Amino acid sequence: MTDKLALLAFKAAITMDPFEVLNSWNHTTDHCRWHGVMCGRLHRRVTRLDLKAFKLSGSISPHIGNLSFLRVLILINNSFHHEIPQQVSHLHSLRVLRLSINTLEGEIPRNLSSCAHLTWLGLANNQLVGEIPIKFSSLVKLQILGLGSNHLTGTIPSSIGNMSSLGGLSLAWNEVGGKIPQALGKLTKLKRLQLELNRLSGTIPPSIFNLSSIMDFDIGYNEIGGNLPANIGFALPNIEIFTIGFNQFTGVIPQSMSNATALWWLQVSVNKLSGKMPPLDRLNMLEALRVGNNYLGIRGYSDSSFFCSLTNATSLMILDTQDNTFGGTLPGCIGNFSNTLSELWLGENLLFGTIPKIVGNLVNLGRLLLDHNRFSGTLPSVLGNLHNLVVMSLSYNKFSEAIPSSLGNLVNLAQLYLDHNNFHGYIPSRLSECRSLVELDLSSNKLNGTIPPESIGLPSLSILLNLSRNHLTGVLPQEVGKLNLLAQLDVSKNMLDGDISASLGKCVGLEVLKMQENSFRGTIPSSMSMLRNLKEIDLSHNNLSGQIPEFFEAFHFLEILNLSYNNFEGALPTKGIFNNVSATFVSRNDKLCARLPEFHLPKCSSRNSSQKLILKWKLAILIFFGVLGIALVLAFMYFGWLKKKKRTEPTLNSKDDSSLTLSYGTLLKATNGFSSSNLIGVGGFGSVYKGVLDENGTVIAVKVLNLTLHGAVKSFITECEALRNVRHRNLLKVLTVCSGTDYSGNEFKALIYEFMVNGSLEDWLHPSPSPADVGGNVRNLSLIRRINISINVASALDYLHNHLQSPIIHCDLKPSNVLLDAEVVGHVGDFGLAKVVIESSDDTKASMSSAGVRGTIGYAAPEYGMESVASKEGDIYSYGILLLEMFTGVSPTDEMFRENFNLHKFVKEALPEQLLEITDPLLLQEMESYMGISRGDAACDCLEMVYRIGVACSVQARRERMNIAKVEAQLHFIRDKLHAAGFQE
Repeated sequence: MTDKLALLAFKAAITMDPFEVLNSWNHTTDHCRWHGVMCGRLHRRVTRLDLKAFKLSGSISPHIGNLSFLRVLILINNSFHHEIPQQVSHLHSLRVLRLSINTLEGEIPRNLSSCAHLTWLGLANNQLVGEIPIKFSSLVKLQILGLGSNHLTGTIPSSIGNMSSLGGLSLAWNEVGGKIPQALGKLTKLKRLQLELNRLSGTIPPSIFNLSSIMDFDIGYNEIGGNLPANIGFALPNIEIFTIGFNQFTGVIPQSMSNATALWWLQVSVNKLSGKMPPLDRLNMLEALRVGNNYLGIRGYSDSSFFCSLTNATSLMILDTQDNTFGGTLPGCIGNFSNTLSELWLGENLLFGTIPKIVGNLVNLGRLLLDHNRFSGTLPSVLGNLHNLVVMSLSYNKFSEAIPSSLGNLVNLAQLYLDHNNFHGYIPSRLSECRSLVELDLSSNKLNGTIPPESIGLPSLSILLNLSRNHLTGVLPQEVGKLNLLAQLDVSKNMLDGDISASLGKCVGLEVLKMQENSFRGTIPSSMSMLRNLKEIDLSHNNLSGQIPEFFEAFHFLEILNLSYNNFEGALPTKGIFNNVSATFVSRNDKLCARLPEFHLPKCSSRNSSQKLILKWKLAILIFFGVLGIALVLAFMYFGWLKKKKRTEPTLNSKDDSSLTLSYGTLLKATNGFSSSNLIGVGGFGSVYKGVLDENGTVIAVKVLNLTLHGAVKSFITECEALRNVRHRNLLKVLTVCSGTDYSGNEFKALIYEFMVNGSLEDWLHPSPSPADVGGNVRNLSLIRRINISINVASALDYLHNHLQSPIIHCDLKPSNVLLDAEVVGHVGDFGLAKVVIESSDDTKASMSSAGVRGTIGYAAPEYGMESVASKEGDIYSYGILLLEMFTGVSPTDEMFRENFNLHKFVKEALPEQLLEITDPLLLQEMESYMGISRGDAACDCLEMVYRIGVACSVQARRERMNIAKVEAQLHFIRDKLHAAGFQE
C-alpha cells in the first residue's frame, strides 16, 4: 500500500499528461499493472518506474522517496521542472536514475551520494546550476555519469578519479572552468570522456593519454593548449572519436596517429597545429577528417601526398583541410576516394595546377570547396557528373576558358561560386537547369555577351545573383522579374545599357541592388516603388535621367542610396533617406537642386517649386478625369454583372474541374447522409465531411455551412471571393460550391474541396492518442518534413500577399487550417475570415467588420485586439507562432502561457543554451538516430535558425516582423543544409 500511495502522490504532481498514460493509475487496479510500473515477483514492491518520452509536465513528487525497493527510475524526455527532490537520496536500492531532457532546475542534490548502488546517473539537458558535488566520489559503482547541457560552473572535482567503475563521463555544454584534473587518469575503465563546450584551460594531463580503454575523447571548444604526445596512436589503441577542435593546441600531428586503427572521427580544426601532415594509411575506418584552420603544410609538392594515404578509408565522408598552408597539386588518387565521400574542403591553401578529371568519380560529393587557391586551366566537364553536389566553390583561383555547360546537369546545386577567376566566353544558358540554385556568383571574371534570360530568370535564386565586374553587354532581361525571392542582385561594372526593366519591381525580396558603372539610361521605373525591403541601392555612374522618384522616401530599411554620376534633374526629395546626407550620394548630377546645403547642390528656387506645383495640378486633373471615366465604365460592368448573378447560382470551379457541378442530393449521397462517421472536422461556421462521388469515385471534402450562426453566410461569400482567381500549389483546392436548398426547403450552402488524406497539421502535432499510440506508435513528422511544410505555408502566404493584383490576408493561420496531402505537402485552407485588399501605401491593411480579435487566440497578432484592421504583418505573426509550434510541439494555448508569457517569449528566452530542451521530443529522437557529430551540429544549427525565424516573425512591433519572402528563402537554405548533412524525409 505504501508504494501505491507514493505513486498516486507522484501522479498528483503531474500537471499535463497529453497521452493519458497515467489513466490506468487508479485505486481499482493493481499498481503493479499500471503503465510504466514494474514490481518484484515475490514482494510485489515497485522496482522500476519508466515513463520516458510522454510529454509529462509537472514536478517530481518528494513521495518518490517512499519507493524503497526502486532500482530503476527513468523519466527522460519529458517536461518535469522545479528541483530534483532531496528524497531521491532515500532510494538506497537505486541502480539507474535517468532524468535527462527535462527542465529541472536548482543544484544537483549532494545527498545523491547516499544511493551507493547507482550505476547510471543521467541528468543531462536540464537547467541545473551550481557545482558538481564532491561527494559523488563515493559512488564507486557508477559506470555512466551524464551531466551535459546544463549551467554547471566551478571546476571538475579531482575526487571523480575515485569512481573506479566509471566508463562514461559527460560534462559537455556547461560552464565548467579550470584544468582537467590529473586524477582522471585513474579511471582505467573510462571509454567516453566528453568535456566539450566548457571553459577549461591548461593542458591535457599526461595520465589521461595512458587510458588505453578510451574510445570517445572530446574536449573541443575550450581553451586548452599544449602538444599532442608523440606516441598517441599507440597509447590510445581503442580510440574511435578524437576531437580537440577550437582550442589552442600547438606542435605537430604525431606520426603515430596512423596506428589508432579504430579511429573513425578525427577533428583537430581551429588550433595552431603546424608541420607536415603525417600519412594516415592505416586509418581504414575513418569517416571524417577535419584538420582545417591550422598552420599545417610546408608549402611544397609533398604536402598533398597524404591525400593518397587516405584511399584505403573506404567509409570516408568528410575531408576538411581548409585554411592551412598545403602546397602542391591535387593528386589523381583523389578520384579513388570512396563513393561515400560527401564533403571535400580544400579551400584557402596554396594548391595549384588543374583539377584532375578523375574527380568526376566522386559521384556522392555534396560539397566541393576549392576556393582561395592557385588552381588554373579549364574546368573539366566531368564536374557535371556530380549530380549530388549542393555547394561548389571555386572562387579566387586562376581558372580560365569557358564555364562548361555540363554544370547544368547539377540539378541539386544550391550554391555555385566561380567568382574571381579568368573565365571567358558566355554565361552558359544551361545554368537555368540548376533548379535548386539559391546563390550564383560569377563576378570578377572576363565573361562577355548578353545575360541569358533563362539564367537570370531562375526562380530558385533567393540569396545572391552576382554578375559584376565582367564584360557583359546588352540589356537587363525582363526575366529578372522572376527573381521575386532574391535578396541581392549585383550586375555592376559591366557594359549593360538600355532602360532599367520595369519587371525589376517584381523582385520584392531584394535587399541589395547594385547596378553601378554601366550605361543604363532613361528614368527609374515607377515599378521599383514595390522594392520596400531594399537596404542598399547603387545606380551610380550610368546615364539615368529624369527626376529622382519620391517613393525612395518610403523605403524605411534603406541605409545607402547612391545615384551619383548620372543626369538626374529637378528637386531632390526631402524625406526618409534624403535626410541622411552621409547615406545619400547624388554628386555630379548637374541639373539637381537640394534643400540641404550639405549635398553641395544648387539650392532649389521658388520658381522650380511653383513649376513643380503647376505640373502636379495638371497631372491631378488628368488623373481625376481619367479615373472618373474608368469608374463609369466599371459601374456599368458591375450592374450588368449583378443582373447576371441574380440569374445564376454561385460557383467556384477550378481550372481542372470546370465542368464539376454538384447538387445537394449528390453531396448527401456522397457523405452517406452527412453521417457522423464521415465527419472529419468542425470549424467556426460549419462541419467538414468526407465524401466519395459515385460518378467517378473521387474523394472530396465537403464543408457544410451552419447558416444559423451569425457570420456563416459572410464567411461563405468571403471564401468564394478570396479563392475565385487564386491558383497556387500550396493553397487548398476548391473544386466547386453548392448553393441552394435542401429537401426540406431550408437554405443550403457548402464548399467542396480536394480531399487531403493526411488530415491537418494539427492532427500530427497534437494527435489524440489511442492505446496503440501509448505503445510507442505515435506518428511523427520528420525534421525535413517539418521544414518542407514550413516552406509550403510561407510560399502560400508570399503568393497571397505579394503576387496578386489585390492581395489577400488570411487572418486565421493555424495548424488546423494547414492540410497535408498524400505526399505530406502543406496546403493552406479555410479562407472564411480572409480579407481582399487594395494596396494604396506601404502600410497595407484591410478594415474588419467589427473591433476585436481577428482569428484564433494564441495565433492572432496582438494588435488585432486593439485595431479594427487586418494586415499582412498579422499573418506573419500567426505564421511565426505556427513555426514555433511545429518544432517545439507546444501549443500557444498551453496552460503554461499566462498573462504576458507566451510561446514567442518561451522560445526567445530559451535560445541558444536551451535549444534542445524546448524542441519536440519526437524530433530529438530522430536527431539521436543521426550519430555523426557533424549531422548533430547541422541539426542544432538549423533548429536554432528556424526558432530565430519564428521569433522574428512573432515580435510585438508589427513593422519589425520578418518579410515572408525572406522567410521562405532562409527556410530553403536550412533545408539544403540538412540535406547536405544526410537528413532524409
